[in-house]
Amino acid sequence: MNSNAFRMPARRCAAATAAAALVAGPVLLAAPAHATGGGEGRAGAVVLRTGLGVSLLDKTVDVPLKATLNEVQAPASAEKTALSVRLDGVDRGRPFQVLRADVATAKATADRQRAEGYSNLAHARVHVPGLPLLSLVEVEQVTSKAVCEAGKQPVAESNLLGRVSVLGERTTLTTGGTTRVEVPGVGEVTLDLSKTRTTSRTAAATALELKVSVNPLKLNVAEVGGTVTLAEATCEAPEAPVEQEPSTVPGSVVEAQSGAEEAKEDLAATGGSGATSYVVGGAALLLAVGGGAMVLARVRARD
Repeated sequence: MNSNAFRMPARRCAAATAAAALVAGPVLLAAPAHATGGGEGRAGAVVLRTGLGVSLLDKTVDVPLKATLNEVQAPASAEKTALSVRLDGVDRGRPFQVLRADVATAKATADRQRAEGYSNLAHARVHVPGLPLLSLVEVEQVTSKAVCEAGKQPVAESNLLGRVSVLGERTTLTTGGTTRVEVPGVGEVTLDLSKTRTTSRTAAATALELKVSVNPLKLNVAEVGGTVTLAEATCEAPEAPVEQEPSTVPGSVVEAQSGAEEAKEDLAATGGSGATSYVVGGAALLLAVGGGAMVLARVRARD
């Protein structure tokens, strides 16, 4: 009948454990590490870009000739495949076709892992005012690609496939170098082939860049100067996520304090004083220490 006389109620037992934890000191719990930050990369591509100035009638009229063909930008994935670009009002008020090609593609994609720009131009002819029957440049095929992946070195590359003709003359270009073509009575063109540039997070590639100075027969009917860019691609790598260090949370202290509050409520209901919880906690700690001492004494006696 008295077998339950020395049993401690469940709530008091929990309170004793909590008090013992308070006496022994708080235990810090480590929160798991997690990655924060990061974002999508960026990419761009264009088949043709011109930055030319056209002077008519002995420079009495200056007309800017700025045009782009199939220019795309990402994060939003994009692709364009128009085959020609035409401007109005630069050839004595008539429409003027700057470029015509069989293939003209520009693509740009970007997400949180990778960004890529790509452009491809095939069987293309570029014209400028004043030279209606003679192409400024003809190319069989040029491509450019720029790839930027998170945590990796960006890559930029351009390729020239097939022949190139400048002002009607077939031209041999030097990869990564500059080639100058001069045609008497027509003008001069300087070409840079396969220009690439990379940094730790960006890349850019241009298949062909032309610096143009044309004045047919020195008649000052249509003097053209400026730059023409063919097949350009760019990219910027996504920002790598930042790993944050694990943080510590004093979870045991919170639990112990909660248990102590419950102990106070329970003691108040049974008529005990608030100090009883600390006595119980101290007793629990002493019991643990005493039990360890007894075990150690037995081991020594046995030896």
